Amino acid sequence: MPATPDRSARALSRWLGVLPFFAFATLFLLLPALYIVVGAFRDGAGGFTFDNVLGLRQPSILNAYWVSIKVSFWSALLGCLIGFAMAAAVVLGGLPRSLRQPLLTFSGVASNFAGVPLAFAFIATIGPAGLITLWLRSDLGIVLQAGVWNVPEQLLWLLPGQVRFPRFTILSTTGLVLTYLFFQIPLMILIITPALEGLRREWREAAAVLGATGAQYWRMVALPILLPSLLGCMALLFANAFGAVATAIALTGPALNIAPILLYAQIRGDVLGNPNLGYALALGMILVTAAANAVYITLRARSERWLR
Repeated sequence: MPATPDRSARALSRWLGVLPFFAFATLFLLLPALYIVVGAFRDGAGGFTFDNVLGLRQPSILNAYWVSIKVSFWSALLGCLIGFAMAAAVVLGGLPRSLRQPLLTFSGVASNFAGVPLAFAFIATIGPAGLITLWLRSDLGIVLQAGVWNVPEQLLWLLPGQVRFPRFTILSTTGLVLTYLFFQIPLMILIITPALEGLRREWREAAAVLGATGAQYWRMVALPILLPSLLGCMALLFANAFGAVATAIALTGPALNIAPILLYAQIRGDVLGNPNLGYALALGMILVTAAANAVYITLRARSERWLR
């Protein structure tokens, strides 16, 4: 039976609302990505070549990828663990339910607080001349950058005059991980809260009737159900950190060799001097983030089947 004009008009009206999304995704996501892929396999004269992709084997580029992977992994792992604990405490723990909405509201704001403002906030707080750094040095005798604690006189009977500990500076991989946690933890809270709310009360009651303790319930029931969601969230956090560029540039500048900073320098023409090699570097980042997002989508779909 052929579609009537009214049906065709209604079908068309349903798609009109999403047309801006498809236009935006095409113009600012698909076409730039395609341009990068094509540019990665072209030389300066426009001919086809594999030299750009093979050039990624340079030690400086491999090191930048490795440092980026380490920063992304640790920020994703810590963000996943801390965010899960905070969300579980509010959703399933004994904390007042009234904390749920303020926590989610703050998480929605903090998960998008990045770039230059976030870098400035951390530099002003725990940077070389930050508020906390100066307070620790003047009042407690703790010099973070030197890794030295000048023990106060009141404690000399218990400790030696100086105590050594690992040095800390915000212009390092540790400092970058700490900064990334500011938006990684709230993002984890936002995406894991629906999964925690999907745990049915009947499952816990059934486990209690069978004699299971709280620890056994989490080990044998809750965590196996939540595991796909947790792994998927970690993959998403990894991709989120791996592609972050503005915060890293504003925080460390050229002091830290990571893939986004190296790519930014290539776009500016300061270091590599080969735009097509920059396209290849961007292509590698696209593949890493696409793989992480594919893992997240796959595990998220599996988790949703369990929680239905």
